[in-house]
Amino acid sequence: MGLVGAGTRLAQMSRSSSQQVAVIGAGVIGLSVAWELATSGLGVTVVDPAPGSGASGVAAGMLAAVTEAHFTEPDLAGANVLSLSLWPGYASRLEAASGMVVGLERAGTLVVAGDPSDRDALAQLGRFVNSIGLEAEWIGARELRRREPLLSPNLTGALFAPGDYSVNNRSLHAALLAACKTAGVDFVQEAASGVATSDATAIGVTISGGELIAAEWVVVAAGAWTAGISGLPLSLTSALRPIKGHILRLSPTERAGPLPLLSHTVRGLVNGRPVYLVPRADRELVLGATSEERGFDLRKEAGSVGDLLQDARAVLPAIDHCELTEIGVGLRPGSFDNAPVVGRVGPRGLVAACGHYRNGILLAPLTAELVADEILGNSRHSIPSFLPSRLVERKNPALQEGGLG
Repeated sequence: MGLVGAGTRLAQMSRSSSQQVAVIGAGVIGLSVAWELATSGLGVTVVDPAPGSGASGVAAGMLAAVTEAHFTEPDLAGANVLSLSLWPGYASRLEAASGMVVGLERAGTLVVAGDPSDRDALAQLGRFVNSIGLEAEWIGARELRRREPLLSPNLTGALFAPGDYSVNNRSLHAALLAACKTAGVDFVQEAASGVATSDATAIGVTISGGELIAAEWVVVAAGAWTAGISGLPLSLTSALRPIKGHILRLSPTERAGPLPLLSHTVRGLVNGRPVYLVPRADRELVLGATSEERGFDLRKEAGSVGDLLQDARAVLPAIDHCELTEIGVGLRPGSFDNAPVVGRVGPRGLVAACGHYRNGILLAPLTAELVADEILGNSRHSIPSFLPSRLVERKNPALQEGGLG
């Protein structure tokens, strides 16, 4: 979309509401926020040079509230469960608004064990998720092979989480783009260089060349690239980090076996290393994913690809007869404590929606509602562990030396 002056752009928006919102970032989080706000009657502009080119485009799309639960993160587990409960209605509304299918699969997830130590780890996970009220059951090797005949006969069993779904991330993003456009969201396909402020209040977003996209509210949802936007408080930018991940896409050949190769999402522990295989409706398998603290390195490395294939082969030998159609690398938008940062931060009118790490797709509907509640003054949900106020309370040398940006 070509650029026009900020005043002209705002004049072109036919909105009953006087409030204008600029959203930085057109991944699944940014678009979910934009769609929620636009359907609430606000004027919304999304600023992103290449919508969907970040983590949203290389995600596996697992909605893993149970199998991503962790002993040290009970608050995050609760938020994941809440957002998962929103997903069926969210997907239905999105499909109706966009006229597109998002690929929500509800067969459940199997987490398989490769050896006795892996089995012990999964049994511990099962006890934990049951203790916080989530559904998961252990199934033995015979039942596992009945449900998924092509899995390795060496697997000792699996934890079955019937409530862990998946969605086709690319179909989801395309549907969100279409729904946003239908709702009247404006798109500026330029990079946001900074958040403009006046008298400690956000007044819009500056883009390359210095043009101002004026707004009364600014939502920063730029994923792993958030820290590079000027005008954000140091408490936020110093709390974020990118986590590199390799992910592969495979297409079965005629030698792979009867299709589909899998009917459930299958996650596994192989010698303590996590691996997952997510089936798509078109028979494609998404294989992932590594977790590497390598900064903004986007190179595709043979060793990481080889490790993924080796571990996946131990779970599903038939992948040897699949065509490797894509090698992807993405940067998960992590935070210092692995929980998202959602809420008001820094100058008045600035709202963060970033740091979702491994759960961005899962948390999209909840994040959209949290941001809309912040801007519209509603109170549907309260997730204290997501609030930016926790950032200034942590011990951080950069903050101690420089204070808030």
